[in-house]
Amino acid sequence: MGKNKLAKFSEMETLEFVFQYPFARLEAEGFPLRGRWHRDFFHNDNPIVLELGCGKGEYTVGLARRFPELNFIGIDIKGARMWRGATAARDLGLKNVAFLRTHIELLDRFFAPDEVSRIWITFPDPQMKKTRKRLTSTRFMDLYRRVLKDGGEIHLKTDSPFLYLYTRDVVTLNGLPVLTDTADLYSSGLAGDILSIRTFYEQQWLDRGLTIKYLAWKLDHDTALAEPVTEPEPDSYRSFSRGLVNDLSPFQFPKL
Repeated sequence: MGKNKLAKFSEMETLEFVFQYPFARLEAEGFPLRGRWHRDFFHNDNPIVLELGCGKGEYTVGLARRFPELNFIGIDIKGARMWRGATAARDLGLKNVAFLRTHIELLDRFFAPDEVSRIWITFPDPQMKKTRKRLTSTRFMDLYRRVLKDGGEIHLKTDSPFLYLYTRDVVTLNGLPVLTDTADLYSSGLAGDILSIRTFYEQQWLDRGLTIKYLAWKLDHDTALAEPVTEPEPDSYRSFSRGLVNDLSPFQFPKL
């Protein structure tokens, strides 16, 4: 591991709103804030919103700046990228933000039932060959409902036609209430206050002519979820680099 990454991890250890919990410690001790995020960390009863796969944290920070009446937690396993959002939140003095470094599969180890009101999934790998790894698969939806309030919201932004169509099929097949559905967000007229936040890589993809798809729906606790029998055609997602495009640029603060 490079010295730069080690320095970032060390700096994040000094931030009281960043939680890096090794699996061994989680197994031995559990997570002390599980079921207590409102009381012991945020010190309010405002709804908790998660961003899964938060990357550099632009969305988490951007939403927190716009909505001080909500609490936001960015989750990712890659701490070197998360460092950007964490230090930006520190420099902005945000009190309604936290970052959690862990695998998404462990979500219910960190949050109790009904503790979360909304989940954002921003530009995940579509996992075109592995259904069980897709963050909008029924496997993950069953995980989300363990922490979401009944009827809680899930929001997906993606540039992958495959993931968008697959997710829409899952939502439609299972009769989940759709809040918003568009295959071209920035031409739809829907990109208002929340949706106008653009991550660093999102802007790169827009500059390449890719359209951004957005789908939001509600997830109840009781519907027995089923996977679609057929899948959409694979897309060219892999032809667009995700990790090597000007990755050393300064943190991109979302505009207010």
